[in-house]
Amino acid sequence: MKARYQCLLAIAAMAAAAPTPVMAAASGLYDMDRFLSEPYPFATTAQPVPVPAPAPAVIPAPAPAQRAAATVPEEDANDPLEPMNRAIFAFNEFFIDWVLGPLVTGYRFITPDLVEDGIGNILDNLASPTILMNDLLQGEFGRAWKTTQRVAINTTVGVAGLFDVAEFMGIGKHDEDMGQTLAVWGVGEGAYLVIPFLGPSNPRDAFGKVFDTFTHPLTLWAMNADRDEINYAIAGVKAIHGYSLVQDDLENMRETSVDFYATLRSAYRQQRESAISNSEFVVAPGLE
Repeated sequence: MKARYQCLLAIAAMAAAAPTPVMAAASGLYDMDRFLSEPYPFATTAQPVPVPAPAPAVIPAPAPAQRAAATVPEEDANDPLEPMNRAIFAFNEFFIDWVLGPLVTGYRFITPDLVEDGIGNILDNLASPTILMNDLLQGEFGRAWKTTQRVAINTTVGVAGLFDVAEFMGIGKHDEDMGQTLAVWGVGEGAYLVIPFLGPSNPRDAFGKVFDTFTHPLTLWAMNADRDEINYAIAGVKAIHGYSLVQDDLENMRETSVDFYATLRSAYRQQRESAISNSEFVVAPGLE
């Protein structure tokens, strides 16, 4: 019995000193370090699909009209009386559509181009005293001399201004009025105005137009001679002929402008600035 007990102890000691593979495997099942370090038994070797980052939100650019409204202050239009001006503008448009427009269309239809040119030359020659006066008031003596040459040549050789002989001789025409003279003297334009029948203007130019009209020699003579019909006739011819020169351009502007009123307002102010500085400018339709 004692021998059997000693044998069992010897076997136990050997097992403890050199564990069998079965015992080693069994003990490995409870190895926590191995359990924590190995991957999950059902995990796959495929890499996770990357999720793209969301694209940044794109804010659409404002429409051109919105950009203009955001970058151009409203006061730059210099039009504090816009509601009243738009009402007068609508009246003028009605007058053009139903009175002046048909008259001009008939005038262009029945009048040959040569006759139209002659009428324009006569009107330009009649305006020479006003242009000369404002040349002198502005101290533009070189331009005043050209105006004097033009009126002398066209009134004589040009048959009372019917032909622009001075232009043919290289003495070109230019325009000056009291509105330009006042601007040269430092008078501001004031608020933008639309005048019944006359169209775009401002207080300075409106006063200048009245001044030029009532200081013209022919106007003064007709008033003193009780021949007001002469002034009315000249004013009517100037309106019809002047509009005939720009009728097509104005119609095109109406059709292509989002806001014809604002377009004409901007064109008028640019044209006047150019005229005051005596710089080259493509005359805006209806503003020559």
